[in-house]
Amino acid sequence: MAELSVVGADDWPAWRELRLLALEESPDAFGSRLVDWQGPRDREEHWRDRLTSVPFNVMAFEGGTPVGMASGVRDNESVELISMYVRPQNRSTGLADLLVDAVAAWADERGAASVLLAVRTSNERAKAFYRRLGFEEVGPAEPEPGEPPEVVMRRVRGVDGG
Repeated sequence: MAELSVVGADDWPAWRELRLLALEESPDAFGSRLVDWQGPRDREEHWRDRLTSVPFNVMAFEGGTPVGMASGVRDNESVELISMYVRPQNRSTGLADLLVDAVAAWADERGAASVLLAVRTSNERAKAFYRRLGFEEVGPAEPEPGEPPEVVMRRVRGVDGG
C-alpha cells in the first residue's frame, strides 16, 4: 500500500518526476501543459518555486516511487484541490480517495467552508469519482482562452464520500 507524505521544496525531484508523467499521460486533465515544464523552464528553482508557492502538497509513494499527488490552495473561504494525479497502475485502489482526503483534512484544519475543484466537462470518469466523494457540480468554471470548458465542483466541510 502506498504511503502519503506532505512534501516541500526539497522534494522537488520526486514531484518533478510525477508531474511530468501526469502532464504527458493525461494532458487534457490539467490547465498546465507539458511544454510549460520542459526545456528552459525545467530547472530546479522552477520546481522548488511551485512547491513553495502552493501551500499544501501531498504525494503517495510505493517503495520510494512516487505514484500519486495532490495539492491545495486557499481560495477565500474555501480550499481548491489542484494537481490531482494517480499513476494508471495505481488507479481504482483507493489511493485517489486518500489524496483527496488529505487535502480535505488540510482544508478543515484551516477552517475552510468547502473544498472546490475544476474538472473538464468532458471528463466523466473524474466527475463520477468526485461525486462519489461528496462533491457536487456548482457551475461552469471561468474559461481560459483556448481551453476546453470546465465545471466547478464543491464539497462542503464535513461531507465525505464514505
